[in-house]
Amino acid sequence: MKRKPQAAPQDSITEQPISLDVLREKYLKAGETDAQQLYARVARALASAEKAEQRQAWEEKFLANLRAGAIGAGRIMSAAGTDIQATLINCFVQPVGDCIQGVDDAGYPGIYEALREAAETMRRGGGVGYDFSRIRPRGARVRATGSLASGPCSYINVFDQSCATVESAGARRGAQMGVLRIDHPDVLDFITAKRTPGRWNNFNVSVGVSDEFMQAVVDDADWALVHHAEPGAELIAAGASQRADGQWIYERVPARKLWDTIMQSAYDFAEPGILFLGRINADNNLHYCETISATNPCGEQPLPPYGCCDLGPIILTNFVRQPFGLAGAPAFDFDAFEQVVATQVRALDNVLDVTYWPLQQQRDESAAKRRIGVGFTGMGNALAMLCLRYDAPEGRAMAAQIAERMRNAAYRASVALAQEKGVFPKFDADGYLAPGTFASRLPQDIQDAIRQHGIRNSHLLSVAPTGTVSLAFADNASNGIEPPFSWTYTRRKREADGSKSEYQVEDHAWRLYRQLGGDVNQLPDYFVCALQMSAADHVAMMEAVQPFVDTSISKTVNVPADYPYEDFKNLYLQAWQARLKGLATYRPNSILGAVLEATPAPAAAPASAAAAEPVPVVEAPIDPMRVVIESRPKGGLDAVAEKIEYWTQDGLQRLYLIVSFLPVPTGVGAHTVDRAIEFFMPVGQNNESQQWITSSMRLLSLAARGGFLERALSDMRKVAWDRGPVRLGTYEKPDGTRVPLWHDSEVAAVAYAIQAILARRQQDPVQQSLPLGEPEQDAGDNPPPMAGKKCPECGAYAMIRKDGCDYCTQCGHMGSCG
Repeated sequence: MKRKPQAAPQDSITEQPISLDVLREKYLKAGETDAQQLYARVARALASAEKAEQRQAWEEKFLANLRAGAIGAGRIMSAAGTDIQATLINCFVQPVGDCIQGVDDAGYPGIYEALREAAETMRRGGGVGYDFSRIRPRGARVRATGSLASGPCSYINVFDQSCATVESAGARRGAQMGVLRIDHPDVLDFITAKRTPGRWNNFNVSVGVSDEFMQAVVDDADWALVHHAEPGAELIAAGASQRADGQWIYERVPARKLWDTIMQSAYDFAEPGILFLGRINADNNLHYCETISATNPCGEQPLPPYGCCDLGPIILTNFVRQPFGLAGAPAFDFDAFEQVVATQVRALDNVLDVTYWPLQQQRDESAAKRRIGVGFTGMGNALAMLCLRYDAPEGRAMAAQIAERMRNAAYRASVALAQEKGVFPKFDADGYLAPGTFASRLPQDIQDAIRQHGIRNSHLLSVAPTGTVSLAFADNASNGIEPPFSWTYTRRKREADGSKSEYQVEDHAWRLYRQLGGDVNQLPDYFVCALQMSAADHVAMMEAVQPFVDTSISKTVNVPADYPYEDFKNLYLQAWQARLKGLATYRPNSILGAVLEATPAPAAAPASAAAAEPVPVVEAPIDPMRVVIESRPKGGLDAVAEKIEYWTQDGLQRLYLIVSFLPVPTGVGAHTVDRAIEFFMPVGQNNESQQWITSSMRLLSLAARGGFLERALSDMRKVAWDRGPVRLGTYEKPDGTRVPLWHDSEVAAVAYAIQAILARRQQDPVQQSLPLGEPEQDAGDNPPPMAGKKCPECGAYAMIRKDGCDYCTQCGHMGSCG
């Protein structure tokens, strides 16, 4: 008899504002006021796939499962049961062929057909991954036009701009993953592309690496860059040759040199990631009928062309009994968990039948294999509630046990579902259970059941990022498989009317510990944050869990800025040797952006936060006046208007210039410095001889936001003309007398005037304004803000990539998740 899930202390915890905010902004629809109404909508939608006489019963079961913690991924929670034509599927992989239009020789859609398909997919709410390796390299022959190819990187630019233009369902920009194989002749251009600021902003990128390449790295061997397309005459003259298998070898490079290029780019720019395609395909249950060369944007779903990820995480914290051992020995309720997993399998299988499909090819691919992805969120919090350190062997062992029980429950449920509704059409027992596949490592009784009855779903498990669903539905439980990033932070919001509000956001386990009477100023050592553990321990957690997940795990390994490069490289070798399917890292550094406030992270969590010595504040890693500002902030800025009078051969000239300033963090405490970011000459005063000033002001504004204003002004000061000198300003002689200052052109004079405006502004004392609010007192040992891109919420350059999601380490804003 099935047990009724026990009530847990966390069930009565008061809702925090962040959950309501995200719920309203992302998920509630017209007429809905709380999560319970949303759950009812989703349960009703998923039950509609059942036989008419069973729908009411399954609606009740699905509703109970949602309340127990088996939620859907973002698209399901947002769009299920609505009348909008948005997909319930988070992500897809789209094929791209080696031709411009139509299909190529292997049946893959041409580049612009693939672009059209991707735009339609993103418009309906799905993110997209692509393998661009079929596109012929730069310099290859194009017989039809008698020209040379421009290579895949040039076309990725087009896909990037398309994504920036297309607004997806729910007002969310589509996420994209671009993959190129390690043997593609343009792989070096691909690896280094993101070193150019602003390039491919709408893409995550990963290199598809084979086991053969990794072995070549270990052996210090050469590596061939090959493609089926014939090189142009110049490349052939340079040594390109054709192999016996018909592939053209464009060049050979030392494998270690190529590997070092990848590692250096990942170290400096957090990309590219690595996909171990050999492991992905060897482990694939469907190795007999498909080859995988790409993943969805966050990497947890390796997928074939037109494949999809139908995801639903389970909130692990809901199944911890007697948390923290404060009212008895803590325990994980595996029986209740397995019941919820079994029902979640059916719910996600139904999603495939009720969703809107952007493309017919996606519908057909899904129907043939019925992939789903049961996962979890809150692993870091659940381990703390069980009094286990995330970075200790005992914590990893518990995580592996949870994943193993989830695997077994899901596969058993899918076998039972196959008996009721039928197997997936591509099922072949011998191929599915062949040695080496994930299914071949299942317990023998499950393998026997699969061979006898078949199975409903080809794949069942996926550990995805859970960004906003954890905030909205799990009381800010730790994201996916991740440990918590911080215990508390202050969320600062710009409201619709332009006003600002702020409130505390608290980690679920931290606030539950406080509610149950624990002292949050003296946290036990099993409260451990992401930056309080070694990078190797992050990888070790993936190594412990991956054997029980039939697809992959989305996890970003955050490493400190001073992490040694050689150790960093070893992380990726460790991941390959551990038979992981991929790895993504993030290391804060000056190249990625400035930091609002930086403090060195402690090596380990002290037993008492109150006893810990103060951590000194250190300087920002780069000059805040040179950080790239991607766009002008909305709203009014502090500005000065200056009348400038100067003399040319035509007599006295007058004009007014307006310079707008933005307070930017210096990296020293909460200090800011005023930075000029916009220059403007009011309309109506530009006579014919001054029309150049308007365009110059626009160019200076771009230079200011790009971080090279000083150089631009210096160049303007050097401009000369043939109309005689221009008098503006004075300079002081050694004897103290002041004399007029002459310039070689009107351009140079205006540049001098602007330099004077900036100099006067900088002579003011360093402002002590706190545009983001007073610093909050740390609760425990929260990590410092980390360098990253500009946060759209608070403006700090602290937006990093955390578990596949954009996350601001200053204000906690959660941006898009791949």
